[in-house]
Amino acid sequence: MQSVFYPAGRIAQRYDIKGCEVSRWVEPAPEGSPVVLVLKDLNFQGKTIDLGPQRSWLLRQMELDTAFLRDLNLLDYSLLMASQQLQEDERGPGGSLLFRSARSVQGLQSLAEPGAQNLRLLPEGPNALHIVDGPEQRYFLGLVDLATVYGLRKRLEHLWKALRYPNRAFSTVSPALYARRLCQWVEAHTD
Repeated sequence: MQSVFYPAGRIAQRYDIKGCEVSRWVEPAPEGSPVVLVLKDLNFQGKTIDLGPQRSWLLRQMELDTAFLRDLNLLDYSLLMASQQLQEDERGPGGSLLFRSARSVQGLQSLAEPGAQNLRLLPEGPNALHIVDGPEQRYFLGLVDLATVYGLRKRLEHLWKALRYPNRAFSTVSPALYARRLCQWVEAHTD
């Protein structure tokens, strides 16, 4: 996961979000530790993703992406998220990473369409993360681990977890519930 974030040195925190609670806590590294941890859902409690006017775009994109994965009968994917503090020159209109890159390469003075700043920075590259600037933070967001089909094995795992963790949210649920729950998590944790 370290290779998908740039520049990695400025990344404050990394999260792997599934929208559930069972086994979704990682003990944070001690202050000043060089260890890079990817935190989970329960580590994010009490925090929000502050996107400002970009929030509606993210919510809509999550609906589209999770509906596609639901229709493929997939589950156990995660929202991979990282954030970094924006530098002073990156804040405000024309300060987004995509706009500054386009301006330096193509001499652009403004973005042609609203929401264009939400396009992937390197659309032809293998990095499928979106880069979205909020008022104070830059967020790297994308769905990862897309290969788990809700077949017989996962249905049996669901039954076992339902008995072991009654009334708790765990990851092995139907693709429809999984998609809905992840979208609800994003909606509840964004401003």
